[in-house]
Amino acid sequence: MEKTTILIADDEPAFRSGLRALLRSVADLDLIGDAASGAEVIRLAADLQPDIILMDINMPGVNGIEATRRILTTSPHIGILMLTMFEDDDSVFAALRAGARGYLLKGALKAEILRAIQTVSGGGVVFGAAIAQHVLRYFSGLKPVEPADLFPELTDREREVLGLIAQGYSNVEIASQLVISAKTVRNHISNIFSKLQVTDRAQAIVRARETGLGVQLRGSRPDSAAPGHDAR
Repeated sequence: MEKTTILIADDEPAFRSGLRALLRSVADLDLIGDAASGAEVIRLAADLQPDIILMDINMPGVNGIEATRRILTTSPHIGILMLTMFEDDDSVFAALRAGARGYLLKGALKAEILRAIQTVSGGGVVFGAAIAQHVLRYFSGLKPVEPADLFPELTDREREVLGLIAQGYSNVEIASQLVISAKTVRNHISNIFSKLQVTDRAQAIVRARETGLGVQLRGSRPDSAAPGHDAR
C-alpha cells in the first residue's frame, strides 16, 4: 500500500517534535520533512511534492496563508491542512480562499488530526468542531437562494454534485449517493470546474457556500466518519 507523504510547517520546535512522533506512529503515513518558516515550506513543497502539508499560520517571514497560496499555484494537487492557534473568521476564510482543504486548532486530539489527514488525503474538506461553527454561523446569515437561481450555467445534476462536494463528500461517496459511476462523477466535476472557472475542489466549495449551497458540513465533529480515497 502506497503511503501518504506529509510535510510539517510550524515554527515551534516542540510542536513539530510532537507531530513527528504522531505521524511516525502510523504505518501508512510517511513524514518526509519539516519546515520552520513560510519560505522553507514553499521550497520543500516544490522539491518534495508531498501529498499533505500540515501548515501553521503564524510563521516568520511568509505566513502560512500566503505560503498556501504560493504552493497551490504551482502544485494544486497538494492537500493543505491548517493546524493553528488562530480561530478568528478572517484567518479561517483567508485560508479557505487560499485553497486550504482543512482547518484544525492545535488543541485537536491526536485521533482528530489523523482523521483529518485521512479526509484531506481522500479529497475531502474537514473542519474542527469550533471552526465548523464559525463557518456555519457565517453561511446561516446568507439570504436563501432558489435552487433554479444557483449557478444557472450548471445542469441540475452538476448542482447536485457541487452541493455534495461542498458538504465534504469524496468522489466515491458522491457516486454512491447519486447511484452513478466514479468516472461520471469525475466528468461532472471537470465540467463544474470549467463552468465556474475554478481550479480545485477548495475554490469550488467556497463558491458554492457563498450562495448557501451545501452548508451542511461534513467533519464538524471529531468523531465524524472520514470520506473515501477517490477524489479529483
